Amino acid sequence: MRDGQPCVDIAIEGGRIIDIDPRIDALAPCVIDAGGRAVIPGLLEPHIHLDKALLESRAPNLSGTLEEAIRITGALKRQQTREDILDRARRVLDMAVRNGTVALRCHPDVDTIQRLIGVETMLQLKEEYADLVDLQVVAFPQEGILKAPGTLDLMREALSMGADVVGGCPYNEASGDAAMAHVDLVFDLAQRSDVDIDMHADFSDVATDPRFSAAAYIARKTIDTGYQGRVTLGHVTSLSAMGAEAASEVIALLNEADVHVVTLPATDLYLGGRHERTLNPRRGLTPVRALRDGGVNVAFSSNNIRNAFTPFGAADPLYIGSLLAHAAHFGSPDDQASVLDMCTHAAARAMGLAGDYGIEMGKQADLVILDTHRVADALLDLPARLWVLKRGRVTVETHHQCRIHREPREVRAS
Repeated sequence: MRDGQPCVDIAIEGGRIIDIDPRIDALAPCVIDAGGRAVIPGLLEPHIHLDKALLESRAPNLSGTLEEAIRITGALKRQQTREDILDRARRVLDMAVRNGTVALRCHPDVDTIQRLIGVETMLQLKEEYADLVDLQVVAFPQEGILKAPGTLDLMREALSMGADVVGGCPYNEASGDAAMAHVDLVFDLAQRSDVDIDMHADFSDVATDPRFSAAAYIARKTIDTGYQGRVTLGHVTSLSAMGAEAASEVIALLNEADVHVVTLPATDLYLGGRHERTLNPRRGLTPVRALRDGGVNVAFSSNNIRNAFTPFGAADPLYIGSLLAHAAHFGSPDDQASVLDMCTHAAARAMGLAGDYGIEMGKQADLVILDTHRVADALLDLPARLWVLKRGRVTVETHHQCRIHREPREVRAS
């Protein structure tokens, strides 16, 4: 809810918000006394790799480069087992649920190395965790499409199995022309199945290689195919390496095409600038402020959790939001509110959830009650998620007590 307004009661029935009023006297089987604490819509993770999570301890990325991360992960994928993926993914999903996340868009690899094991396990978890979170499954060709023959057929099969979104990774092709052909194949597959598109794009510190300058082509393709509002791009870091005029033209195209951009600060900051031999290498973030001010819907997400791409992470959108606010100079009250919007309403738009999302009458009751009394303090306090509600059902309840002993006390060891 918004700060500076009187506290209200929220009534929920049948998993939906049926009333918001300063005082609701109706009887209910469950009443939460939040004590005037801040309530926000459920947090969202629009870009996360559950099948590759928690692999850092097995094979760390010693160079910290994207190339080594892809190589290490490719080797580890050859050893994947269904139960191993399920175990690691469940641990991350439990983190996400505890942190107030109510929906995630997962990007399991679809390739000739691990074939469809990632999609199969994510679909199993989608059903297993249905009462806790909503999972969207992306058929993601991490190893490319043209340079990995057979991948396109596997992507078609993934969609027939129940994958929700067509993914893409054009920069992992062998040339600029192949990258654009990759984009064309993704659009064709998505149109044939009438599903949305979510691609990893332009993940680089430079924009001179055409494989990492696909955003403008994707925006034009979106307009030409009538796919406005149905395309999301993750990373887009090479946009920061362009000159201001060229970048402005791409941003205008992305806005016209209603393409969503999901920045992934934990991964992008960690891998960015690894090839620069300077004392102060550039940091790999897409120009978040310029995109936002240019009308582009910008969200953010955790991306990877403790693997070769990102050795950190706890599946906590508020933590990632705090990191982004620091890195992108989003410190003013309005900017901090904008960051919180990026992991709630903006992420809902990127995930196609906006129609049933938010704290409004009739919307699905996916809510988080924070242990703070101002919404504006969410990124400052990174507060405990005292209660999490999914479709009106309490899924998480947090009890904690901390006492500061201001007077000296003698402690005897026994």
